[in-house]
Amino acid sequence: MKDTDDIPALMAEIGVRARAAASELATASPAAKRAALEAAADAVWRRRGEILDANARDLAAARDKELSPAMMDRLVLDEGRIEGITEGLRAVAAQDDPVGATIAEWDRPSGLHIRRVRTPLGVIGVIYESRPNVTADAGALCLKSGNAVILRGGSESFHSSGAIHACLVEGLTSAGLPEDAIQRVPVTDRAAVKAMLTMTDTIDVIVPRGGKSLVGLVQREARVPVFAHLEGIVHVYLDAGADPAKALKVVLDAKTRRTGICGAAECLLIHRDVADTIGQGVVRALIDAGVEVRGDAALQSIPGVVPAGDEDWGREYLDSIIAARVVDDLDAAIAHIRRYGSGHTDCIITEDDAAADRFFARLDSAILMRNASTQFADGGEFGMGAEIGIATGKMHARGPVGAEQLTSFKYLVTGDGAVRG
Repeated sequence: MKDTDDIPALMAEIGVRARAAASELATASPAAKRAALEAAADAVWRRRGEILDANARDLAAARDKELSPAMMDRLVLDEGRIEGITEGLRAVAAQDDPVGATIAEWDRPSGLHIRRVRTPLGVIGVIYESRPNVTADAGALCLKSGNAVILRGGSESFHSSGAIHACLVEGLTSAGLPEDAIQRVPVTDRAAVKAMLTMTDTIDVIVPRGGKSLVGLVQREARVPVFAHLEGIVHVYLDAGADPAKALKVVLDAKTRRTGICGAAECLLIHRDVADTIGQGVVRALIDAGVEVRGDAALQSIPGVVPAGDEDWGREYLDSIIAARVVDDLDAAIAHIRRYGSGHTDCIITEDDAAADRFFARLDSAILMRNASTQFADGGEFGMGAEIGIATGKMHARGPVGAEQLTSFKYLVTGDGAVRG
């Protein structure tokens, strides 16, 4: 390994090693990949004391930096969350291997038989901030999909991520797979991020996981293709046909379960016909739950509602704050989401099938929901075992990016002496 003071040389060597590992991993057997992930899960649980000690060091540094409660929540690990990491590794291990799977096949009159099959992307660079579980999720999904990965975690989670990464390497070694298949950048210098964004010879795609400033930097400066979302400006719309009990349950969970994740609701839209009934009840419940509701003029008669400003529409709080507005009808809600949304996740609460169908058809967010908490916008909840991120672009991958979304495809064409003539 190159001197860590020479960041360009360090990153170049990591890239070369990742490319070599990717070539080997592309043809690794499903059994070997599964064994590596199961062994990594065993290692994470066996070494949980080391991981918690490392996390304690990160938390102490985070408190000194006075990180926000939401950021601290993203960073903290306990036995329950470590158990969740092991379950995620096992869930990915148990999935069908996507590499080599036939997507479609057909015969041509020319005598050709054509198959479109899944193939790894190659080398994936993951740049993330304070969530140490991303180390395990990204490593597992890249391994399952036959890709090598370069992990560059943030300084906030440096020690926690290092301890988890060591378990992933242990899993690779035990299964006879190359250790360089899952590499972690061993420095916190931001120059490493800059280098990754231009490593077009060795990195095939970049996945940023973090706040607006990080993702914006990556999207502006990357010369490597990017799977990313800039913000999770998530809307929940209470339709005239909403069921009161479902509305209350879904909105409270969407906002309060975890306020610091990208699937947390940030704006509540209420149909005028139910503003004084269901809408008022939901707003009061949010306030009672400790949420600051920033409402438009139509909601300011409710005790505790804070007047909303223009800057509150289209804002990602990642905190116990929600913007709220009364809209005239479904189309007004759709227009608001089109103007202020980020294309991440949006939800309608209604018993009216026609209204739900229109909401689904007229909006093009990566995830659209009906009568379900937006906190389900997560690869694990979609049955992917884990996710490497949420993609809001329209090329290749959208929504939760799991192992299958980390593959491309190639065509396998066979004939029996076929000529075009």
